[in-house]
Amino acid sequence: MLESLYVLILVGTILIVVAAFSSLLAFRFGAPLLLLFLSIGLLAGVDGIGIDFDNAGLAYFVGTIALAIILFDSGFGTRISTFRLAAAPALTLATFGVLATAILFGLAASYLLGLSLVEGLLLGAIVGSTDAAAVFFLLRVGGITVRERVRSLLEIESGTNDPMAIFLTVALVETIRAGSGLESVGIDVALGLVGQMTIGLFGGLMGGMMIVSVIRRLAIDRGLLPIITLALALSVFAAVGAVGGSGFLAVYVAGLYAGNAKLSGGPTIKRFQDGLTWLAQIVMFLILGLLATPSQFGEILWQSLVLAAFLIFIARPIAVWLCLLPFDFQRREMAFVSWVGLRGAVSILLAIVPLIGGLDESRLFFNAAFIIVLVSLLVQGWTIANVARRLGLVVPPQTGAIEKHELELPGSPDHELLSYRVVDGSPVARGERIPRWARPSLVIRDGRSMRYQYAGRLQAGDYVFLFISPRYPPLLDRLFARPADLSPDDAEFFGEFTVDPAANAGALAEAYAIPLQPEEAAMTVSELMMSRLGGEADYGDRVSAAPVELIVRQVGLDGTVVAAGLSLEPERGRGSHIPLFFSRRDLVAGVRRLFSRPGRQP
Repeated sequence: MLESLYVLILVGTILIVVAAFSSLLAFRFGAPLLLLFLSIGLLAGVDGIGIDFDNAGLAYFVGTIALAIILFDSGFGTRISTFRLAAAPALTLATFGVLATAILFGLAASYLLGLSLVEGLLLGAIVGSTDAAAVFFLLRVGGITVRERVRSLLEIESGTNDPMAIFLTVALVETIRAGSGLESVGIDVALGLVGQMTIGLFGGLMGGMMIVSVIRRLAIDRGLLPIITLALALSVFAAVGAVGGSGFLAVYVAGLYAGNAKLSGGPTIKRFQDGLTWLAQIVMFLILGLLATPSQFGEILWQSLVLAAFLIFIARPIAVWLCLLPFDFQRREMAFVSWVGLRGAVSILLAIVPLIGGLDESRLFFNAAFIIVLVSLLVQGWTIANVARRLGLVVPPQTGAIEKHELELPGSPDHELLSYRVVDGSPVARGERIPRWARPSLVIRDGRSMRYQYAGRLQAGDYVFLFISPRYPPLLDRLFARPADLSPDDAEFFGEFTVDPAANAGALAEAYAIPLQPEEAAMTVSELMMSRLGGEADYGDRVSAAPVELIVRQVGLDGTVVAAGLSLEPERGRGSHIPLFFSRRDLVAGVRRLFSRPGRQP
């Protein structure tokens, strides 16, 4: 008995170590890391090394806990400013987008696989949501820097669309088990969804407040702080789920609230969660890979491949277009959002629900979903960086090499303690004057500590320590970092000319024949750009002002545009000149023409 237990522990730890080391291959060759985790599980399974794991209930339990941990960490790491930037379009995608994808995919699945319409919709619900683990890895760890609004949209959507897919899956499984038809899926399901979302949102806010209150009042060893935080997060997840709410939405919202509350132990909690989230992803993908039986895939292989292509190239793009049309996203941004609709562990996890429910076609649902996930990770995950570059959405780096450490202070101070190592080639190493507010409190040179006024000119290799307001670190990064190495394509990204943001927009419009509204002509260029960007500008944002395009080169501390560029050849997506979507401006103009009175200017 004990020998078997030791063997089980040994095999499990070896699989985890192999999966962790596979990250070296992923970063080396650009492979989707989560696909490697899943593949290791497949190779170790019944058709590989021979580990016979067929416990669907245990796999669902472990996967659910792992997903809750991942969602809490993703919410904890999302800034509230990021959430506000893209909350409306992201939540639209997370609800109506999942529903639209499920319906479109369900119609195709029922035809290709010979399923009833309800069964087809069930498979559509299973693969209807994007995977938070895959999206967060590719955007935060995979080295892809896209425009802030697009990145925020994708992160929030992937973190909030699981409840919709889970609810639809469970509701449709219950409908099939009861032998009911599609007519029974109506107002009751809609009311149930609203109830789950409402309870999940309210429970998540209350849970986040509870976590913050406990952490701030608790005098405990710093090593126990992350463990208590995680336990409280999982208790929020379980409690909300027990009263009929969406535990997944609740744990994400709780993480969002707690992560933006400036907890004194925040860095410690974050470091712990980073490691735990990696472990949760590895374990979840390994177990789901072990549960699969690849020898059964051949029965529905070609149908699943066709459905995967339908999902990637038709269902997801149509759903994205319908949901983002009112929010004035550019065509290439919509195309990229469509392409980053990666399916992952969530879809495989939901495919276990029919197995647990004992449906007749449960293995078909699981195998089809597994193949679709593999195709999605392989095709979309492997090409996402190239697609972003092709569409002109990769933002050039603001700074080059930088060595920076955030040091934690006790209590809840209004200032941060930062440590920089002066990098050769940085502005301070070249002797550029340091503003008074940015002068270090302490300089360490060759192992000796000294005050800044006695250190003289800062030298490469010096370590400096600064107490600074949270507003200033982005400016400090530019002082202590080596300038970014820009390629010719990066230089072209910011346009051929420099534009003074304080200049009159009307004068610029007259010079380049830009059509402006009278109120826009009275604005400055900065005000015009911010107005067309919805009130918030970010580094790399582009403003269409046909026949030219204005590009944000730098944003000040107050959020205004302080440096801008002008491109005479507005980007159309680098190599893609096909209008994939209508813009919101085209739609609004058409509606105005339709409803305007004869002889009256709309």
